[in-house]
Amino acid sequence: MLTSFAPTGTLRVGINLGNPVLAGSIDKSEPQPKGVTIDIAQEIGRRSGIPVELISFKSAGAIVEALKADQLDLIFVAIDPVRGADISYTPAYIQIEGAYMVKASSPIQSNEEVDATGNEIVVGNASAYDLYLKREIKKATLLRSINSQSVVDDFMSGKGNVAAGVKQQLEADSKRYDNVRMLPGRFMVIHQAMGVPKSRADFEKITLYLSDLVTELKTSGFIANSMQKHGIEGAKVAE
Repeated sequence: MLTSFAPTGTLRVGINLGNPVLAGSIDKSEPQPKGVTIDIAQEIGRRSGIPVELISFKSAGAIVEALKADQLDLIFVAIDPVRGADISYTPAYIQIEGAYMVKASSPIQSNEEVDATGNEIVVGNASAYDLYLKREIKKATLLRSINSQSVVDDFMSGKGNVAAGVKQQLEADSKRYDNVRMLPGRFMVIHQAMGVPKSRADFEKITLYLSDLVTELKTSGFIANSMQKHGIEGAKVAE
C-alpha cells in the first residue's frame, strides 16, 4: 500500500497557498509554508516513515490538475462531486464557510439577493466555491479570476458587483479597502478533506488508512491544536 501511496519513495503533497485556513503564504521571513495541512502531512510522514515533499500551489484547481497528471500523491482540497471522478476523499477534517462581499454602496443586503439577473459574481477559477456556484446559481453570472487571491483585487478594479470566496480570505483582503462589506452569514460550508488519485491500484486501501488517521487526529485534538497554533478563526474541526 505504501508503495502505491508514494511510488517515487517520497510522499509528494500538494499545499494550497490560496486558502489561508489551510496554509500560510511563503515570504522571505518564512521560507517554508506553515499551517494545518503542513502539520497533517508531516504527521503522515512521521507515522508512515515516508519522506515528505511539500509542493506549493496558488489554487486548488492547479493542485487537482497536478494530481490528475500524477505529479502529486496527496492533496488537501474541498470535497466536491465533480472532482470526485478522479479523487478518492477521506472524511472532512475542517469545515470552512464560503461568503460574499459587496461594495459598501451596494443595495444587496443578504445572500439570497445575490442570485438575481444582472448580478455578476467574481470567483476564483476552479475553486470549491466556483464549482458549487456553477451548480447553484441560476440567474446571476459568474466571472472568474485566475485564483482566489485575485478575486478582491479584480472586484475592486471594476469586475462584477459581488465577490465570492472563503470567508477568512475575503475578510483579510477587505482590510486593504475602506468601501466594502461582507454579507452576513454564509452561502455554503466547505468540507476540507485529503484526497488521493483513483488511478492508483490500492487507492481504496490508501483512503481507508488516511480516513482512520483523520478520525484519530480529530478525536485526539491534533487538528484543533494545530488550528489554535496557527491562529485559525472562523473554521472548525469537522464533525
